[in-house]
Amino acid sequence: MATKESQAGKLVRGLASKLKAPVKPAIAAADRATPIADARKAGREITKAMLENAAKDNLFLHFTNHAQFPKGKIPIIVKAEGHHFWDIDGNKYFDGISSLFSVNIGHGRERLAEAAAKQMKQLDYFPIWSHAHPTSIELSERILSYAPKNLTRVFFTTGGGEANETAWKLAKQYFKLMGKPTKHKVISRAVAYHGTSHGALSMTGIPAMKKQFEPLVPSTFRVPNTNWYRAPEEFETEEAFTNWAADRLEEMILFEDPDTVAAFIFEPVQNSGGCFTAPNSYFKKIREICDKYDVLLIADETIDGFGRTGAMFASERYEIEPDMLVCAKGLTSAYAPLGALLLAEKLFEPFKKGALFPHGYTYGGHPVSCAVALENLNVFDEEDLVGNVRRNEGAFKETLEKLRDLPIVGDVRGVGYFWAIELVKNKQTKETFNDKEADRLLRGILSHRMFEEGLYCRSDDRGDPVVQLAPPLTIGPDQFTEIEQILRGCLIEAHREM
Repeated sequence: MATKESQAGKLVRGLASKLKAPVKPAIAAADRATPIADARKAGREITKAMLENAAKDNLFLHFTNHAQFPKGKIPIIVKAEGHHFWDIDGNKYFDGISSLFSVNIGHGRERLAEAAAKQMKQLDYFPIWSHAHPTSIELSERILSYAPKNLTRVFFTTGGGEANETAWKLAKQYFKLMGKPTKHKVISRAVAYHGTSHGALSMTGIPAMKKQFEPLVPSTFRVPNTNWYRAPEEFETEEAFTNWAADRLEEMILFEDPDTVAAFIFEPVQNSGGCFTAPNSYFKKIREICDKYDVLLIADETIDGFGRTGAMFASERYEIEPDMLVCAKGLTSAYAPLGALLLAEKLFEPFKKGALFPHGYTYGGHPVSCAVALENLNVFDEEDLVGNVRRNEGAFKETLEKLRDLPIVGDVRGVGYFWAIELVKNKQTKETFNDKEADRLLRGILSHRMFEEGLYCRSDDRGDPVVQLAPPLTIGPDQFTEIEQILRGCLIEAHREM
């Protein structure tokens, strides 16, 4: 006796019959135009037009408004050496931001390319999942030799955002293993940037960057940053203001319940908003607060690390002893992708006893990236690049301070080779530009004008409008003057047009 076919059975049978039918692709692979590939096969020259057209048709650029390019022409960078790079038209630019706060030793170091090639020939790739390889072992030891002495372990990633993601996950699992499963929340600072993945973006304190992707990971909270220029007038000293800011951390921990707060993450010198610094007393106080409530202190040194602030790590300069430290960028000077999370031994203890941290990345600790990092650190040591920053920090500051005579310059702040110039409508009142004005000032005028004048740096308004500088650690006073002169002309013109 035949049984009645169920609705689910009919659905499965219908899908099966459809899947047997050939599916015609919208565009067959053989029909796709590939001018660059075809030219290579034929031994012909790859032309500028081919590259421009392919860029326009194929690339989805990061953090980019694609409507900004006239006639769809995307700037194409073809060469870099020292503290300069060149575009496809032969125009030369001063790399005033180390490409992305990253190329700390400058461009074109052949010895790093040679280190990569040598490693590829010996061991091109192997994951550090239940195995190790020599370059990962040597690099972990080398990084820790520069780090705060309480940090004893290295977890490799491919960038800073991944390392921040790792730090939060590790904090949550650590407290579960310690019998405190409700400790899961993370506190960060206003306007701070910690990455673009869902967890790292959740810790980021920039609402405009988050709203397109909400809902994000819950349980993140914000406290004030240390922007002394915008501090309320009631504070007579920077130390009084930053003590107040530190008190807000304790207030937030208590408000959320210490039994639920796992970590506080911060950049010693906060990039987003424009190089916010703080006196050592601020960091001493937040360390004490975190210890009081059993909250882990995470120093995000994705940008601050590897000489940028005049010390190998900013934690050293500001006498901070974090429970975890995130680094990337300058670790390889961006010659290869690599990031790392450094952690105190107490966080590793449960994993010595059999606990598994079910987390990792395919390319984390890649043998080639580790080899490049080791050679990069050799350059740091042999050329005393951190010493170069310390010796020239005062001269860089003094040169940039000259821009204070311009009516559009409200503040010049920073440390080491990491500076921001805040732009204002009125110097006396510190009145800032509204969103529409800031967009016109930064993206409509300044960015284009600085690039035309041969200076590549960041104009940013994730907070109040600033121009940021983070040049390679190899430059000196002559280059400071060059930067100041280009900036002066561009800022004068921007003020005139506003």
